[in-house]
Parts: sequence; C-alpha cells; structure tokens
Amino acid sequence: MLRQNLQQKLLQKLSPQQIQFIKLLQVPTVALDARIKEELEENPALEDLSLANMNEPVEQYPDKDPDDDSNFEGEESGDDFDEFNIDDYLQEDNVNEYGSKYDQNGDDEDDRKEIPIAIQNSFYENLQQQLDLVPLSDKDFVIGQQIIGSLDDDGYLRRSITSLIDDLAFSQNVFAEEEEVEEMLKVIQGFEPAGVGARDLQECLLIQLRKKDQNNPVIHKAIEIVENHLDEFTRKHYDKLERILGMDSEELREVVNEILKLNPKPGDSSEVNTKQLQVIPDFHISNNDGTLVLTLNAQNAPELRISRSYQEMFEHYDKASQKDKKLKEAVQFVKQKLDSAKWFIDAIKQRQQTLLKTMNAIMHYQYDYFLTGDERNLKPMILKDIADRIGMDISTVSRVANSKYVQTEFGTFLLKSFFSEAIQTESGEEVSNKEVKKILEECIGKEDKRHPLADEKLAEILKEKGYNIARRTVAKYREAMNIPVARLRKEL
Repeated sequence: MLRQNLQQKLLQKLSPQQIQFIKLLQVPTVALDARIKEELEENPALEDLSLANMNEPVEQYPDKDPDDDSNFEGEESGDDFDEFNIDDYLQEDNVNEYGSKYDQNGDDEDDRKEIPIAIQNSFYENLQQQLDLVPLSDKDFVIGQQIIGSLDDDGYLRRSITSLIDDLAFSQNVFAEEEEVEEMLKVIQGFEPAGVGARDLQECLLIQLRKKDQNNPVIHKAIEIVENHLDEFTRKHYDKLERILGMDSEELREVVNEILKLNPKPGDSSEVNTKQLQVIPDFHISNNDGTLVLTLNAQNAPELRISRSYQEMFEHYDKASQKDKKLKEAVQFVKQKLDSAKWFIDAIKQRQQTLLKTMNAIMHYQYDYFLTGDERNLKPMILKDIADRIGMDISTVSRVANSKYVQTEFGTFLLKSFFSEAIQTESGEEVSNKEVKKILEECIGKEDKRHPLADEKLAEILKEKGYNIARRTVAKYREAMNIPVARLRKEL
C-alpha cells in the first residue's frame, strides 16, 4: 500500500550568481580574458570599455559593498514592468578602483606584456620533412607516415607491428607485410633526433650509441652494458658491472658518463613546452626598501560597462505612452540581458576583491619569507589560518590557492606552495615542514655521492638539528621532492 507523508527539510542552495562568482574565482588570469570574451559574445548588454569609443560619455553600473549579500540577489522578474527603476541602469560613469586605473592594486598599463611563444616546427613536422627527403615508393611513403603518426610524445613506437599493419589496411587501404613495416621503421629510426622510433628504452639508447664513433672503445663498452646489463646499470650496481666487465672504477665512470649523455625521451628534444610559457602571475609582490607592495595583475581588472544602446532601449520604454505586449516582451528580454551583465560585472569585482584579500593575508602571514625568499622562513600555514583572517570559507581560499600564481623577486610560485603543515621541534617550537624539506635537500646535496645518505642517517641528522622525525616521514618528504633512494643517488 502506498503511504504518503509530508516532510520539511532545510537546504542550502547557491544562486546562479553565486555559482558564477565561484566559477570565475577558480579561473586563472591566463584564462580570464577568454572567459570575458565569451560573456561579451553571449550578452550584447555587456561592453568592454577598452573596445568602446572613449570620446562618448560612459555609464557604468555603480560599485556595491562586497560584503553586502545583495551583490548576488537578482531582481524579481514578473509581468508588472512599470515597477522597473530605469535609473538603476543609467548611472553616470565612475571608473572605480577595479579598473585598470586602480592605482594601488593594479598594474600600470605599460606593464601589460604578452609572453612570447616560440614558433617552430613540431616534433612530427620535423620527422615528416625528413621523410619527404627520402626516395621511397608510394607504398613505403604511406607506411612511413603511418609509423610517424603512431609515435607517442616521447618519440617511442608503443604499438605493435601487427597493429600498424591493421591500421594501414583499414584506414589507408594499403596491405603491407611485416618485413616492409620493419624496414620502414629502420628508416625512421635513422632520423633526427637520434633514438626516435624505438620500441623501448634499451632500443632507444642503442640507436643513439650506434650513431656515435664505433672506433671508440668507450662506445663499445657502453653498447655492451646497454645491450646485456641494462638492469644492473639502472639499479646502479656498479660493483657488479666492474666484476662482469673487468673494469676499474675510472674506466666504468667514463662509460657510465657516456650513457648518461643519451636522451631517454627523444620526442621531447624539439618540442616547445607552451604550458610553461603560458603561466601568467595573478599577483606581483615587490620589496620597496623593506616594505612589501602587493599588486594585482591588470588583466584581472577589465573595464566593463552596461551597453549604452540597451540603456537607450529602457529610456524609450519609459517615455512610451502605450505599452503593448510586444514592447513588454522586448523590455523583458532587455532587462534579462542587463541583469546578466550587472551580475557578471559584480562577480568580476567580487573576484578581484577576494583575490586581493586572500593574497594580502598570505603575504602578511609569510612576511619574512617574501622579504628574503628563504624557505626556512616559511611559517606553518593551513587554509583555515587564512580563512579565519579574511572571514571567508576554507573552500574559497582553496579555490584561490589552487589556481593562482604570485610573482616575487625570487621567482613565480603557485599560492598553494606556501601552505604547509606544522612540525614541532624538541624545543617545542612549531616550524613548517617546508623548512625540514629544505634541510633534507641541503643534506642530500652535500652528501658524498659515492656513499649517499640512507633515510635512517638523514633522520639522525635531522634529530641532531632538533627535528624529531621518523625514518618513514623522511622517506615521504624525500619522495615528495622527487629525490630517489640512496642506492639510486650513488655515483662513481
């Protein structure tokens, strides 16, 4: 039997405007411009002042108190159009502190510089150009193109010859034998960069070694090690290699150094890392005679306004003596676009305020670090510490920290890199685990590479310095810094 009952629940639901603000807050500077252009294309009621005719009088939606919740409360839309207050949309221009004219927290217009991106042929285009120069039959040329297109970003051929044959038959209508594909693969492996087209690391290294001077005995020994003793080499069992090959430490060191010169990822050698080039800092911190000055990247402060033509539509409606159904529908459409434009401008302003508020709190919390750049001056800091200081939710601080960069006089860093857990010293003082990692890095950097320090020894050194840390914690920090175990750090 179906039973019905009534139930009351208290739910917290975000408005569309709050969701828009949250999404904008997560957007880094490099993507903000694209997001604004997308909004400008979708909403004709929104205009970019930098693109508008600056000789015309400018009207802009007035500032609101960022702490006022009404920033994200939209106006009710209904059938009673006479309740519209057109003056809300017809304010005089007031270029506020969030535009590019923001003197204290905005970059100067002259500082707006585009980051250059190197333009050169891609890895695959270089291989294709080399293929074009080889005299081949039409069939072999197609096979060569198929092989090049099947290489991964590291320059390796991870697919089997059988799979390539199937691809050629189905996609190119070319029926090739295994020997034909193998022969073309050898041709590709003769291209530059050396090692391209290999099917594994061993083959990659051998291709490069066989292109070197074969009259050099060091090259012969290197080929022997890679071909027959690669496992011992990668595990740095140098004592075992000396016994097997009948070499002393000096001879083995020369051979090992020759192997270490090889490129294990030939596909990376000519590829431009555009992702690194596109890191644009959201903030700048400069040291002005011992006083830190925080500025917001000017690209975070676009000059947006309500469209003048849409304001004139409201003026026309206000003066109209008769308001028929079509006019009311047109005005409703205009109102929706104006509301959307206002909400977007508010969200952008709220984003700017939140970014500055959060970064300012981080800067003052880590003031000594930003003055010196010494990681040992980093204080333990978690998201809650900043959230409590600025009176915002931890999730808001997290969204800022996880996607924003700050440029300092000693480098550009992701904000989340300044957050760390606390470790208590023997004296009872709380220090950042960043400080411990820095000491670990220094200890490993100064160690005798012929006898590298094991994790147990590193834990003892830290204990002598007042940091009572277990061996497993040392191992965790070492792995976080991408430092291999002692055995793999060993050098001849």
